[in-house]
Amino acid sequence: MLPLPVFRHHAPHSLDEAVELLASLGPDAKLIAGGTDLLPNMKHGLFEPEHLVSLARVDELKGVCRSDDELVIGAMTSLGAVADHAAVLQHAPALAEACGAVGGPHHRHMGTLGGNICLDTRCVYYNQTYFWREALGFCLKKDGTVCHVVTSGKNCVAAASNDSAPALMVLDASVVLRSPEGERVISINDFYSADGIDNTVKRPDEILTQVRVPLVQGRHSSFEKLRRRGAIDFPLLNVAARLDLDEGTIVAADLVVSTLAARPKRIKAAAKATGKTTSDQLVRDLANAAHKSCKPLTNLDNDPVWRREMVRVLVRKALSRLGRTDAAAPSQARPSTP
Repeated sequence: MLPLPVFRHHAPHSLDEAVELLASLGPDAKLIAGGTDLLPNMKHGLFEPEHLVSLARVDELKGVCRSDDELVIGAMTSLGAVADHAAVLQHAPALAEACGAVGGPHHRHMGTLGGNICLDTRCVYYNQTYFWREALGFCLKKDGTVCHVVTSGKNCVAAASNDSAPALMVLDASVVLRSPEGERVISINDFYSADGIDNTVKRPDEILTQVRVPLVQGRHSSFEKLRRRGAIDFPLLNVAARLDLDEGTIVAADLVVSTLAARPKRIKAAAKATGKTTSDQLVRDLANAAHKSCKPLTNLDNDPVWRREMVRVLVRKALSRLGRTDAAAPSQARPSTP
């Protein structure tokens, strides 16, 4: 049993109080939402904050609201609540499927959408106990100076493992951040960077408060996940796809593959589907394009060659569910989203 380090817990009741408290405590404090990832990481010695500022009692950060042109989801809304919400299921199925694929029921009950969006990157050389990491000489992301994945590299290549990220990217979502300086809205496409150590643009004094998902007529989306088991496990690969259709014609398309590196990867070939109709050939072309552009590393404890081959399978599965009537049944992949 790994013990938690000593820290002081703070439980503000309002967003204003939380913002003020986080700013006053400075770099010695971290936010905690559901804690399903932060607390295990603290047990491994990856984070050692002196203060935890909990958002659990900030009710204004919870809930899903629908307007005429967007869904607004509070950052402290549980993953389970997002996955089961009727408006999300109807207008943003990729997000519902992604949230429903995180961990197991207890993780989705505790974990929050905002926490998953801000999830720390993962690597087989990083997400280990202090004893394990010390024996290896630590790594570039924590306490060391060498990347064990790309030994000659100077940048951390720990992988984004948050299932919500690719789904929100294909849905053109944006996030709202709040700090003592005020509020700013950032497209989710601009929220992530290629830095495995610090892969978001969120500042330490900012709190992610909302997620905004635009409602678009004729929009269809889907999500697929590769993992060892049908539940609990972090992704070995995940894929989100979107088609905007007008009487069978593709008005816009997007395809994002993640769990490769610190930033989810947009497949540029998807944009070329505009003006076409859905077909088996289009699915094959996009699956092959994704396979060609995705090159998994050894940052996860699984065969990167197999993971790359599975890119084709997951892309085909995701696209085959988007407004198509003539698609051949996708190949059976194990494991994938239940």
